[in-house]
Amino acid sequence: MVSEYLKQNTADYHDAAEKLFNSEKIFNKTFTLEDYKKIIHTNYLMLLHSEDKIFNSLSEKYADKLQLADRKKLPLIEKDLESLSLENQLASHPLEFENEHEALGAMYVIEGSTLGGNVIAKQLSKTEGFDAVTFNFFGCYQENTGPMWKNFKEVLDTEVTEEKYGEVLSGAKKLYSFLLNVN
Repeated sequence: MVSEYLKQNTADYHDAAEKLFNSEKIFNKTFTLEDYKKIIHTNYLMLLHSEDKIFNSLSEKYADKLQLADRKKLPLIEKDLESLSLENQLASHPLEFENEHEALGAMYVIEGSTLGGNVIAKQLSKTEGFDAVTFNFFGCYQENTGPMWKNFKEVLDTEVTEEKYGEVLSGAKKLYSFLLNVN
């Protein structure tokens, strides 16, 4: 299954992202509003440079099965930027996906950030100094986070053939690399 293949082959990238964002501080309640601004800003840049390209690369088949209209996150994170007094930017870094399989790999990174983001939002909402934070991006699916992730993985695992795993992995690595180096 491609979802397991991606999980195994992007583990180092995932760990590097957690380190970059000081994720351990979230759970020991030492994560600050400045830490949060960094994680939101970096995820904003990731979405700004990739979301439309990903969605435009996917065929109708994927658009329907993945409910793409319900997965748009850029407008949500822009609300977070505004509430944190951070500025919107223009896309300024080259990031391209060669085909829809690479786009699916990149989408894996974004959907995974949503899954982890739900945990982050719950944890930070109990942390001092985060009373006024809205968590539009990290709380985007609310109680539907599990079902949305499950749907995404099922579509990947059902539709992507083994000979395309490398292309999907390539897209995931591209977006992880972008995320880790965009600042």
